[in-house]
Amino acid sequence: MLNLNRNLGVGLVCLALLLAGCSGARKMMPTPNVHLDENRDFYGELHPGLKSTEVPLFFVTDRSPEQDEQGNLQYGHGRSNSIAFGSAVVDLGRDITWEELLEASRTQQRLKSVNLELRDVKEIIRGPGTPLPYAKIDGKIVERPDLAKQNEDAREAFRRAMVEQLNLTPRKEVFIYIHGYHNSFEDAAFGMAELWHFMGRIGVPIIYTWPAGYPGLFGYTYDRESSEFTVYHLRKVLGLIASIPEVEKVHLIAHSRGTDVAVTALRELTLQIRAAGMDPIEKLKIHNIILAAPDLDLHVAEQRMVGDRLAETAKRFTIYTSPKDKAIGFAAKLFASPRGRLGTLGMEQLPETVTRTFEYGTANFAVVNFAGATNATQTQGDRYGHSYFRDAPTVSSDLILMIRDDLDPGEPGRPLEPLGLKFWRVPPDYPDF
Repeated sequence: MLNLNRNLGVGLVCLALLLAGCSGARKMMPTPNVHLDENRDFYGELHPGLKSTEVPLFFVTDRSPEQDEQGNLQYGHGRSNSIAFGSAVVDLGRDITWEELLEASRTQQRLKSVNLELRDVKEIIRGPGTPLPYAKIDGKIVERPDLAKQNEDAREAFRRAMVEQLNLTPRKEVFIYIHGYHNSFEDAAFGMAELWHFMGRIGVPIIYTWPAGYPGLFGYTYDRESSEFTVYHLRKVLGLIASIPEVEKVHLIAHSRGTDVAVTALRELTLQIRAAGMDPIEKLKIHNIILAAPDLDLHVAEQRMVGDRLAETAKRFTIYTSPKDKAIGFAAKLFASPRGRLGTLGMEQLPETVTRTFEYGTANFAVVNFAGATNATQTQGDRYGHSYFRDAPTVSSDLILMIRDDLDPGEPGRPLEPLGLKFWRVPPDYPDF
């Protein structure tokens, strides 16, 4: 038993190192290859108020609020029963101009380092603690009136802020980023700011940041349970965003352990909406569901995603996988996943039930395989090939082509290599223009 506990402890420490977010000063992600195309201008028609090194973000979180030594608002790994909605600013190079940032965004040989900085974190509104007390009156569930009103006031403040930001962009779309295990509030903000900048700053960016980042040996186990804790809140947030008439499309981007958060919340919403006789796509307005390097047991993913038909919850469902993702490979060993984990999925691992579904189904579903994960990590310190969705200029380019240009795999302009069934491969130097 002693050896078993020691081995488990060593395994958890190793997994913590593999799946942990980057630490230290954060530099802007490598320039996606698609930005090297001289025939494209991602920022030419940008609203003047967005032509700045400053990236304004919204955040939604159930992390507990804290204060740093100067009394500034910050968020750690503590859990909160109430949901906070707020704003923050990520500076993409505080000591450079907008023109210098554009130059750095169009080359992979930057003359000046672009260091990221988070500031101006502010809560706009905080809802009441959940779940709300309720009673059954005349056969109906009735929540406590004062708390129900507080909850609706918070929802209305959220709606107003969202509509105001949507008025700055011709594309009435919302982009939600859900981070993974051991990521801090700052990690989530940096990740969304970079992606949104390289997408051309379209729509409204939101980070959904849950209570991850518990230190030490039990960090992974704490974060796993925090990922279960947050599902209820994410479900409420997705429903609220979809209820805003001005929002036309929602794009959900989840990474690592955040994919389990996203899939579980979507599964529960999907079952609820179908039970009410409605179409989940029309109700939730989800255009893209993107799972990057998903830390999910393949058996579990099969039941939740195929069994409950989650591909029918969005216009397009995409999974990025890599056989060289060492972090996911180690997780498969630690948890003794019988068929491996979704993040390293290849065609040879497909269960027969999934193969039949892919052959018969008409859903806009794709598994995009990236073979060079371990070659795409030099600039960010991720030696394990787990953050390739942002570190690999080929994969980040594919994200941009899919989301910004609304292209399916294999269409002109998004030349992924077909492997058969619903599988595709990211070629070297992609896209080749």
